[in-house]
Amino acid sequence: MSNITLGSQLPPLTLPAISRTTLALFAGASGDHNPIHIDTDFAKKCGMSDVFAHGMLSMAYLGRLLTNWLPQAQLKKFSAKFVAITQLQDVITCSGEVVELIDNNGESLAKVAIKAENADGQSTLVGEALVSISIT
Repeated sequence: MSNITLGSQLPPLTLPAISRTTLALFAGASGDHNPIHIDTDFAKKCGMSDVFAHGMLSMAYLGRLLTNWLPQAQLKKFSAKFVAITQLQDVITCSGEVVELIDNNGESLAKVAIKAENADGQSTLVGEALVSISIT
């Protein structure tokens, strides 16, 4: 993909507000039934004001950002660090920017800085991906 250059921006991905239904569906799909994400009483006993999103839900959103941009087969590496809690009703927007172009034994790669942010602009996840941009 010759149109990918240093500084290229990925098309942003904005998701619907995080709801209790979203959390229940993700718990079922992922098998992560940690009560802090689905049981308000349990979350409050743990000192939280309410349940909050699974960190891996936002990571899944970042994965979707990447695979909306390029086919999954081009994704070589993907990592993220959780930096803030995603609360109920947060609207998350995922974005990315090409920060480095790499030649790896003839394969062209792009390192992409990625992040998930709430509507207040607070990052909840930050990370990076390595994608193949070689023309096949």
